[in-house]
Amino acid sequence: MTLSACPACNSEDVHFKLSVKDFSISGEIFEVWECSKCSLRFTQNAPSEENIGPYYQSENYISHSNTNKGLVNKLYHSVKKITLNKKKKIIKNATGFSTGKILDVGAGTGAFLNTMRQGGWQVSGIEPDVIARKNASDLYRLNLLDQEALKSFTPASFDVITMWHVLEHVHQLNETIALLMNLLKPNGKLIIAVPNYTSFDAHYYKEFWAAYDVPRHLYHFSPDAMKKLLVDHGMNNPVLLPMWFDSFYVSMLSEKYKYGKSRLVQAFFTGLKSNLKARNKIENCSSVIYISAIKP
Repeated sequence: MTLSACPACNSEDVHFKLSVKDFSISGEIFEVWECSKCSLRFTQNAPSEENIGPYYQSENYISHSNTNKGLVNKLYHSVKKITLNKKKKIIKNATGFSTGKILDVGAGTGAFLNTMRQGGWQVSGIEPDVIARKNASDLYRLNLLDQEALKSFTPASFDVITMWHVLEHVHQLNETIALLMNLLKPNGKLIIAVPNYTSFDAHYYKEFWAAYDVPRHLYHFSPDAMKKLLVDHGMNNPVLLPMWFDSFYVSMLSEKYKYGKSRLVQAFFTGLKSNLKARNKIENCSSVIYISAIKP
């Protein structure tokens, strides 16, 4: 996938920004390019949709395997319940509903949908990876559907559609946003969380910043790029919310990538500094949640 134009806005004013290693699986080097018009960054020469599967096949890829191996993954699981309940609260506040119909795209092993189902919601989930779907079935008795099923839902059938750190993985960027909008009820909410390459921790770790996660992350969003993408598709200017835990988790992984070990103390203070810089400006947060709806 060699791109001569921005995959979001189609501008041809794109240029090389930095080279990043796939630290978690292949060890390959990929180029990250940036669009001068909308500020989206994207992974150049990323594997195609048909060929990217092997880059997810590792027991260390936590969103698919649910692994508890290693200190970083153990810490991840220790705050997981807190973040799941926080997401449920965000959805209730965004919609005003205590129950409804929700679709989670890129549902992983299903922990979030299980939390919503326990809260009384009717849940549906899309997950391309067959291993993750099996784990969701084994762990939570959830029947997650493959990616093609996204086209089979009835239009205007969901109160909420969520993508928690998923949009950056989707090959068909504009097509996916348009499809999700078609599935939302008139007053439904689209909730998308993505890493923010303009955050302090991203600037601090540079090519070692774990949230680049090439080549699985095809796109790397700034708040400006994400807002423009949604507005260009006919969505309202989104409400932004922070994801405070992400700066610590990403910093722990980034320390490991840069120094060969987790260096928890250094990671904690880098994550804390990143959050402090985002305290009065959510656009500086390591990961940002965007909540939007279709313009009337």
